Amino acid sequence: MNKNLFIFLIILLLLSIFSASNISQAQQQYSGNSILVCQNSSKNTEQSPSFLYTCNIQNPNCRAFLLFKTKPPYISLSSISDLTSSDPIELSRLNNVSTSTILPPEKNVIIPVTCSCSGQYYQANTSYISRPADNTYLTIANETYEGLTTCDALMRVNPYGEFELYPGLKLQVPLRCACPNQEQILKGENFLLTFLVNWGDTVRSISQKFNVTAKSVALANGLFSEEEIIYPFTTILIPLPTEPLISQIITNSNQTVPTTQNPNNSETRKLYKGIYIGIGSGAALSVLVFALLMSFLHYRRKRKNESLSKIGQGKSNQELPENFFNKLIGIGEILKMYTYEELETATENFSPCKRLSDSIYLGSIRGELFAVKKTNTDIVPKEIKILGNINHFNLISLYGVCEHDGIFYLVYEYLEGGSLREWLRNGNSLVSHTWRNRIIIALDVANGLDYLHNFTSPAYVHKDINSSSILLNRDLRAKLAHFSLAREDGENSHSSRVVGEKGYMAPEYVNIGEVTPKTDVYAFGVVLLELITGREAVFLQESGEEVLLSEIVLMRVGGDVNDLVDPRLQIRHPLGYIMDCSDVALRLMKLSLACLAREPANRLTMAAVISNLMKIQLDIPNSQSFSIE
Repeated sequence: MNKNLFIFLIILLLLSIFSASNISQAQQQYSGNSILVCQNSSKNTEQSPSFLYTCNIQNPNCRAFLLFKTKPPYISLSSISDLTSSDPIELSRLNNVSTSTILPPEKNVIIPVTCSCSGQYYQANTSYISRPADNTYLTIANETYEGLTTCDALMRVNPYGEFELYPGLKLQVPLRCACPNQEQILKGENFLLTFLVNWGDTVRSISQKFNVTAKSVALANGLFSEEEIIYPFTTILIPLPTEPLISQIITNSNQTVPTTQNPNNSETRKLYKGIYIGIGSGAALSVLVFALLMSFLHYRRKRKNESLSKIGQGKSNQELPENFFNKLIGIGEILKMYTYEELETATENFSPCKRLSDSIYLGSIRGELFAVKKTNTDIVPKEIKILGNINHFNLISLYGVCEHDGIFYLVYEYLEGGSLREWLRNGNSLVSHTWRNRIIIALDVANGLDYLHNFTSPAYVHKDINSSSILLNRDLRAKLAHFSLAREDGENSHSSRVVGEKGYMAPEYVNIGEVTPKTDVYAFGVVLLELITGREAVFLQESGEEVLLSEIVLMRVGGDVNDLVDPRLQIRHPLGYIMDCSDVALRLMKLSLACLAREPANRLTMAAVISNLMKIQLDIPNSQSFSIE
């Protein structure tokens, strides 16, 4: 065998073994430049690092961080907070600057996010209203969000085709984040930061910016060595022992990146030269591919503009009544205007077999599912005013509207899991009824309410929180729906007409019509009790007497509460005995009762609820490896 070939095969074998060893320890896999390929692979169920980072079920939720560089119009923390749905107070703390300060271009900003599993992948959720310059999903992914999401991810979660983007569309945006695995946590790597690779960046130079070892960065991203090439416009994860502060990031490092020492003998030098040429060729090919991609996007942009021009001409015949638009002026972003024929085809002429409830139908256009709600004119402006102007993963998305013969049709995202009430009432798979899933649902509801109460302008009170107004997707992630009763916080805080579902209405609302964010907190407390017990808010006792769930729990919370817990939540240990989860149940019940205080001032805020739920979540027995009774 040729000596050079023999040496090459030995080195290749060693590298493969080392790579396999690193990959087995890795939290995630580096995407390489495959992330730049934009294709709608919604039918593909295989996990891919070019989409989002893979979920680790042992750590489904965590606090994570993203690094963003300022650029117009995102040159203040308030604008970056809106773009990413991040907490402006935390943004200000981590970056040591006020939310209103105008920042210079290209300044690093640390963004804190809540990173959660959704199906196979981790993501932090935000949404975005498309602008005139947003011609493609790739533009939004790489230019607006600076690679913190991907074109493929955007195409999977939004109903619009690649040539159907136009200004004013509300798009769901899954941001790339990840949680550390158990091995990383044991090593003191408690947080992961998503970093966008730039021209000239290497694993070593990036690790120096954050004062971490190049080896830890390589392992976190499944790279077989610290010298492996990484590509611009891709992301890598930085493992950190503590929360990052902007003052700790080294922005200008004069340290040079060490190069691999030259081999001693000339033949091996020739071999390494060949390998370097191969790597260089690969890098050059990547640049060429990127240049061709940009040329293709330019061509596609021209085609799309022509297509939009035709669509715009066609839309002139599909206009809503003038008096309807007068009600909506200034209260909502532009929504997709569906034709009645589109919705008729999508729902098979509103077939009974497509009916999800009395007035809601399942529709489908080009394989994308959505829900169509028949409604009257009165609630349409309110739904658009709220859902058209706020963006959050835990609020249902409104896609568009249609009017036909005086009837209005609102088009929403379709949530396959149905309502929380149906899910709790039905048997379902016992495997899905775990403490972990119930607390994640509670966290989702709490996050949605916290967003409405504290992060929208104006703030809103939902006013109709109950287990039927909370919808679940296929991954049992919860979203708030039914906004017809919602109102601005502080706007006529007393209601002359009390409307709501029995068992969820706060005492001050029933007695004097007072409506505040604490009205929602009370209703959330009841929903939390439903999640713990599996019972409805109002139920009949064996005697036939109707009782409130909250009253039963209040009488029992000082003693044994095990018989109040939903039997489906029992966890059987591998040795055969039922694990004692009474501590978790009791803590959740006490949290619920803190939301149900008779005086509104004595109830928790939703921010405090979230903090308590996350602490309880950490103490849940890991039931994933046990059989469920």
